[in-house]
Amino acid sequence: MKQIIIPSVLHDVFGKKQSLVSIFTILLFGGLLTAILYWMYPEMTSNLPVWRSALSLLLIFDIFAGCIVNFTLSTSNYYATRKRNRIVFIAVHFHVVLIGVLLNTAIGYSIGVWVYTIVGAYIVNSLKGKQSQLFVAGLLLSIGLGCTPLLPHIPPYILITCLLFMLKVIFGFAVDHYSKKL
Repeated sequence: MKQIIIPSVLHDVFGKKQSLVSIFTILLFGGLLTAILYWMYPEMTSNLPVWRSALSLLLIFDIFAGCIVNFTLSTSNYYATRKRNRIVFIAVHFHVVLIGVLLNTAIGYSIGVWVYTIVGAYIVNSLKGKQSQLFVAGLLLSIGLGCTPLLPHIPPYILITCLLFMLKVIFGFAVDHYSKKL
């Protein structure tokens, strides 16, 4: 696939080069899944000011699209060579808590998932270059995916968002997927 040069302002999202097909797929996945979630669960934004609804949907889109972009060669390699950027990027992933606050629902669950995810991501990131990194990431993701649906009365739209947040940060972002191709 033909690669296009990504503007430097978007390097933290897409890396330095990305195919148009990848960019389209990332945006389509994030947009469609966000739209489907909103269509299936319109109550998630009922009685909220428009700005809170719009901001929460934008953050949900970011999580969903980030699930895919973090598995691309360009994004993974961009962060593989920038240890500090990766650490900062993990730290700023507060999205899931903001979504809980903006939607005024499951805030405690959102905080719990966020803490688990960030701690897990730092553990996985600390294993960069070690054979165990992928195994530990898979283990931590599996624990999160297995336990989060067991939380009582968690709204489905928060559950889906939390599960994909864990995938995005623990397994998609914190893992150096293509280190052998650097």
